Amino acid sequence: MGALPVFRWRLAPDGYATRRQLRARGLRPGGQGVAAQLERPRRRRGPLVAYLYRVDLAKPVRPMTPARRAALAKANAARRLCPQCRRDAGYVIPGSLGMCVPCAFPDRSVSPRST
Repeated sequence: MGALPVFRWRLAPDGYATRRQLRARGLRPGGQGVAAQLERPRRRRGPLVAYLYRVDLAKPVRPMTPARRAALAKANAARRLCPQCRRDAGYVIPGSLGMCVPCAFPDRSVSPRST
């Protein structure tokens, strides 16, 4: 098995794209493996790495069906429901708290950051 070609940051040849770049074009990797990688050097840590896929092998993004749209809406609604008071918090419940802010800090009438 050969090693992946490595390119410097912003110096990848045409025909390669990251997942985000593919998505912006309405494409997805479509089962292909990583074709190359970009490396951006950093001073005190290892380099940042971005994986590249071949654009010519990419497939179109699958369309959103009504069933998938409904499942996504249900999952997002579940992330907003406080398990403590069972109310819609109006925002995604932070994983660090595990419940809405009023339930996490009942003795305070405002959010914890305004002290």
